[in-house]
Amino acid sequence: MDTILVTPNNLEDFEFVIDLFSKMNIKTKILSAEEKEDILLGEMMKECDRSKKVSRESIMQKLGC
Repeated sequence: MDTILVTPNNLEDFEFVIDLFSKMNIKTKILSAEEKEDILLGEMMKECDRSKKVSRESIMQKLGC
């Protein structure tokens, strides 16, 4: 089954949605801010251009090593 992500506008809407899903016996999971960032970072990584290669020397130079 697919997943729906819902971001309510305020605490009142948040509680309403949670209560509604609970009454409908729909499983819910509340994501922390860190978990949301991880998902977005993963999506960005999927979209990046992987056709270009960067040398190890170039990376180490940027890191100041």
